[in-house]
Amino acid sequence: METDRLITEFKLNLIIQRYSASTIKNYSSAVKSFLQFAEKKFNDPNELGVIDIEMYVLWKIERYEISSSHQHMIVASIEKFYNFVFGKDLNIKHLYPAQKQKSLPNYLTQSEVKSLIGTVENLKHKCIIMLLYGCGLRLSELLNLKIKDIDHTRMMIMIRNAKGYKDHIVMLSRILLDEIRMYAKQYIPKDFLFEGQSGRMYSPKSVQTIVKNYAQKAGINKHVTPQILRHSFAVHLLENCTDIRYIQNLLGHQSIKTTEIYTHLADISQVKIKSPLDFL
Repeated sequence: METDRLITEFKLNLIIQRYSASTIKNYSSAVKSFLQFAEKKFNDPNELGVIDIEMYVLWKIERYEISSSHQHMIVASIEKFYNFVFGKDLNIKHLYPAQKQKSLPNYLTQSEVKSLIGTVENLKHKCIIMLLYGCGLRLSELLNLKIKDIDHTRMMIMIRNAKGYKDHIVMLSRILLDEIRMYAKQYIPKDFLFEGQSGRMYSPKSVQTIVKNYAQKAGINKHVTPQILRHSFAVHLLENCTDIRYIQNLLGHQSIKTTEIYTHLADISQVKIKSPLDFL
């Protein structure tokens, strides 16, 4: 099928350009939907013009009420597809959202985090939640953690190939280390710290479900996700007077501007850094 061939070629180009696995998945999915839409108008997507792409984006906005960020991803994926596969530089800059929607991140209070962790009886699930919050990890960073990345001597965790393919280090709380040791003794992971069936990487959906279910059990009336725990990590460090540049490094942010959004939620000053787990 022509669409499958084009998507395969597009994926190969994204891989060569060293895009992350999640970006490759999202871009490929967006382009596949676009090509299926295009097939109804032309047999060859190379025949589509800028006006046709405008109509597609407009259709997505009106039919599905897509967000500004989703629109940005769709336009970017189509632009890269035509550039990589057909060697065309499309003039579609005007289809990007004029202004990115900005909103303050949701987060949990320290008492809510304490209540959340207190509801967890399963040792594996407890370590997952404590790592997400206590180290401010992205979901992908948690899933890619390996046993060798835990440095109990220097009390650090190495985060490898994070967003932007950059490594960084986060602190390891003594409380968390004790939990990880008990977990490792019981579950005996071989490579990844958290393993699914047959020793494979743990699934993102499983982690999301774990966080959601325990939040409900704790009576937290918020939509709690792994990302919310990461936001809580940053906010609580700020509330405990940790310098924002330390937090930038811990979160793996390339720009301090990305981290500064948390300053709208807490006051900051410089102080010796600690894990928020030690504040509970």
